[in-house]
Parts: sequence; C-alpha cells; structure tokens
Amino acid sequence: MDRIKKLSEIIVNHSVKVKENDKVLITYMARDADYFVKCLVKNVLKNKGIPCVKYKDPELEDLIKNKLNDKIIENRKNILEFEVSEYDSFIQIHSNLSDYYEKNVDKNMSNKMKETLKPFKDILVNKRHWVLLNYPSLVDAYKAGMTYEEFFNFALDVMTVDYDKMYKDMLPLKKLMERTDKVRITGKNTDITFSIKGLPAIICSGESNIPDGEVFTAPVKNFVNGTITYNTPSPYNGYVYHDVSLTFKDGKIVECHASNDEDKLQELFETDEGSKYVGEFSFGLNPKIMKPMGDILFDEKIAGSIHFTPGSAYSECDNGNKSNIHFDMVLIQREEFGGGDIYFDDVLVRHDGKFVLEELKNLNYEE
Repeated sequence: MDRIKKLSEIIVNHSVKVKENDKVLITYMARDADYFVKCLVKNVLKNKGIPCVKYKDPELEDLIKNKLNDKIIENRKNILEFEVSEYDSFIQIHSNLSDYYEKNVDKNMSNKMKETLKPFKDILVNKRHWVLLNYPSLVDAYKAGMTYEEFFNFALDVMTVDYDKMYKDMLPLKKLMERTDKVRITGKNTDITFSIKGLPAIICSGESNIPDGEVFTAPVKNFVNGTITYNTPSPYNGYVYHDVSLTFKDGKIVECHASNDEDKLQELFETDEGSKYVGEFSFGLNPKIMKPMGDILFDEKIAGSIHFTPGSAYSECDNGNKSNIHFDMVLIQREEFGGGDIYFDDVLVRHDGKFVLEELKNLNYEE
C-alpha cells in the first residue's frame, strides 16, 4: 500500500502538479482501484485542489461503442466540451479487459467520433495537465507471464521510478537529437533512414504517461526511406498485429506486411492520407521494463527499444502530419531480441540496445 500512496503523490505533485483551487477530474475504469483513487483524492485535497471522481464501467463503454450513432457522438462531444472548459487537470485510469476490446466497433463511426472529439481532445492534451495509466489487471498479468501479485509488484516498481533522475539523464540525449540531421536504424530485416533536422526532442519523465521513460521527436515528413520490421505484438483498435514490416519511400508507406490480419493492417493505413506517414520517433528508456506484454503504455518504454509511429504527430513536435490514427509499434534492439544499431549523422549512437557515447551511458539499463 505504501507504493500506491507513493504513486498517487507522484501523479498529483509531479505529473499534474495540482495547485490550490485546481479542479481535477479523476476518471477510472478499474473496479479494484478504489483505494488508489482515494489516495489521489486525499492528495488533491492536501494541495487544496477540488477533486471530482467519475467511474466508467468498461463493459458498458464497450456496449455503447458497439452501437455508436450520431446522437451518441454528439452527446460525447458535449460532455467532453464541458469537461475541458470546467477542469484544470485530468487523471485517467484505464483497465485492460481484452486486446480485442474495440474489435466490433464500426470503424466509420469510430473515425467520425475521433474527428468530432478532436478539437476538445486537443485542448485537453495541449492546454491542460493530464496523466494516463493502466491500473494492473489480471489480463495484464497473463500477458506478462506473471501471477497477479507478481505483476502488481512489477507495475508499481516501474511506475514509481525516480523521474527527477530520469529527466536529468535524458537531457544529453535531447540535446544530441536536436543537433542531428540524419538517423539510420539497422537490424534484422530493418534498414531505414530519415531526417529529424529542426524538430525538437521531448523528454517524457512522468508528466503524462505512467509508467514513463522516453525521448521522442518526429521525422521530417517526406524524408523517410527504407524498411523497418517490428518485433513486438502491436495492438490497435481491437486487433493485435505480429511481425509488422513497413517500407517507406519519400516518407510514405508503400508496402506493409504482417504475419496475421494483414488485410486489416492495410485497411488501417488507408484511414486517411496522414496514416501513411510517420508522426513520431522515440527511444524507450525505462530501465525496469525489459520485455513486451502487448500494452503500449509499458512496451513503448522498454529499455533498448525504439518506436516509429505512423499517424498524427504531437503538437510539441509537429512535423505537419495529421491523422485519425497514432499507431505506436515497438522494435527492441537488445541482443536477445536480434540486436541492431542506430546512427546519428553516420556516428554510431546505440549498439544492441545500449548507448555507446559516454554522455549517454547513464541511460543504459543494468544487466
């Protein structure tokens, strides 16, 4: 329970930085997260903030999404519009029930809802304090190959790392990325080059995602060429894709493959024009997350990994690409996963998942 209290303190004080009179909306979907939510409320009150708690039953949410129509979408828009006008901070606690949670949602209606809600989600993401985490579930434990107790302890460990130290260790990588023009990534069935010239590098150390640990930027939109093959499960919109391989020419996906549901993958990259271009390139840097479990909040932070993301760019690092999708897929380059190299302007920066430059070695995981 002490780590639950610590996590709640990190979220209230480090992530959303609650101040006196801040209105804080806590939304949770995990049936067994009541104690955690109480700790969050106590910490908000301790900071003289104003908490509000909303429980969303995931099964009822699934029932509603499977019957999406224009009136439901309009109602969702009105609710979100009210929330972003009324609240200063948002704490969102999800719970994984199934990788196939949204499999039966009508994709046209789903895209319409995303487009309708986008202006208000942009306000939430870009102009409000917010944090997102997945509360440990039995499904997560199963996917991680652990008992629930083992996974609960693991999740609390990786969620409560020293984020202040992490930020300091990430600063040299941020500065190097912002001096870099050409990036080349090589590995098994992977050889891809792109430019990140003139784009900022953003440190993520516990402000918006829990667990956290990444530094991201975006490629110059039309300057991606070559092939990348991901080696982790890639869940998205009710499907889990395996062995995804993407080939780019002048920034655009010209070929995509997967060992399963390839037709669905190809359909995904036809969502809109922006779905064929990349909106994010990021290093995974959480030293306590070492293997994939099919939960992107964890997997994109895996030590020795990168993710290279088709779809919309973030406003903090906007390469001009807009899309209704943002599909994070992860390539682990540690030796036991097949290895690989990353070069900045033809200089080797990372080999088999470990940084080789002296100023970046504090970011390396321990054996």
